[in-house]
Amino acid sequence: MCGIAAIVSHQAVNQELYDALTVLQHRGQDAAGIVTCERGRLHLRKDNGLTRDVFNNAQMLKLRGNMGIAHVRYPTAGCTSSAEAQPFYVNSPFGLTLAHNGNLTNTEELKKALFVEDQRHINTDSDSEVLLNVFAHELQTLGKLDLSVADVFQAVAGVHRRCRGAYAVVVMIAGFGILGFRDPHGIRPAVFGERQTEQGPDFMIASESVALDVLGFDVIRDIAPGEAVFIEESGVLHTQQCADVVDHCPCIFEYVYFARPDSIIDDISVYKARLRMGDKLAARVLKVWPDYDIDVVIPIPDTSRTAALQMANKLGVKYREGFMKNRYIGRTFIMPGQKMREKSVRQKLNAIGLEFDGKNVLLVDDSVVRGTTSAQIIQMARDAGAKKVYFASAAPPVRYPNVYGIDMPAAHELIAHNRTEDEVCEAIGADRLIYQDLDDLIEAVRKGNPSIKHFDTSCFSKEYITGDIDDAYLDRTEALRNDNAQAERNSEKSIIEML
Repeated sequence: MCGIAAIVSHQAVNQELYDALTVLQHRGQDAAGIVTCERGRLHLRKDNGLTRDVFNNAQMLKLRGNMGIAHVRYPTAGCTSSAEAQPFYVNSPFGLTLAHNGNLTNTEELKKALFVEDQRHINTDSDSEVLLNVFAHELQTLGKLDLSVADVFQAVAGVHRRCRGAYAVVVMIAGFGILGFRDPHGIRPAVFGERQTEQGPDFMIASESVALDVLGFDVIRDIAPGEAVFIEESGVLHTQQCADVVDHCPCIFEYVYFARPDSIIDDISVYKARLRMGDKLAARVLKVWPDYDIDVVIPIPDTSRTAALQMANKLGVKYREGFMKNRYIGRTFIMPGQKMREKSVRQKLNAIGLEFDGKNVLLVDDSVVRGTTSAQIIQMARDAGAKKVYFASAAPPVRYPNVYGIDMPAAHELIAHNRTEDEVCEAIGADRLIYQDLDDLIEAVRKGNPSIKHFDTSCFSKEYITGDIDDAYLDRTEALRNDNAQAERNSEKSIIEML
């Protein structure tokens, strides 16, 4: 998962793009980058690390200009090379930079076509660089020196015809403007907004509405699936539907885990969706375990708090904060490598013994993915004196890889893959495990926007909306993305970079 932002303003945008990345930091902690444009000249800074570590004062001063795009990344394919930090750049045509959230599912096919037919060179393993070159080629084949807004939209239509998968994208065309577009399924989120100034309107595009809120922009709306939004450098807004067929199917895991609760995605409040998840999970407990003996409900910070509080209220059980979080440790789910994830758990959380001692505790988390973190937290609760430790997940069992931009690639690394719920319960060391029902999860989210007919639930259901994912594809993806393959690949890259 990544975070994208773009601003066209009547004043310098470097500080506001930096601020946007700090707000979107939860979407990726592996790398950060900003590129700005000043009188047709691009200024770029990107590197591995958190936003606060990538940029210093001297570097920020060099990011001059009144429009720019920005990106925070975690590595979908497990690569931590700084060469794959975004935004990416190509000089032809016109000078293009791109930042991308999502994952293409026909990357290898596109790479071959770009080399053989389009005669373009791809320098990294990133599908985002492929996407940039596809857009650049579509723009270049128009053969125009004087670019028009219609030309930009025509190039986006070409991208939709060639690319499959999930992509929410911002592109800056040097000296011309900024473009934002979303794949025809709208799997990954993107929203745009406006801020009135004395000089005229400023515009912003971002992954989540909270980034616009913090910077004082009023949300206009989400970018529709297949739609493109173009903002001229002078501050003129244009929108156009560029896909022949659209089928809105946003990723439901955004609401479960990734998005901030104060964001609104596709007209659905993430906060209210999580409240409803708590309602549904409490109803499930009452249905399958009516004689429960829970003394206290404790969330695993931070994303499960909303659901856990609502669950406690519905069950008539005390809600307590039993874990204190060290906020200077990164999200374990995003951290590359299982050893690093395991090491960080006890650094990240510390139990308050008074809330556990002698009690039957229900721990609530947003989901259970690899299960190792859950197992360690359950053991922490026992070490703090809990009599019994029950576990509830606001999401259904994660049994299958996600191929649309979430780092859950290797099926054998998912604790629920080929296991029953009882077997998962035993594996993580809980006295009882309660999972959310998939239909209940869908209903909890859809209630915020009934016009959305379905969601991407592939990691729960193995139903891939793009229609191009089979077992052979998943096997190839697993070979590339499991922890061992990632470690070997990163080791090879480190050696090469040292030479």
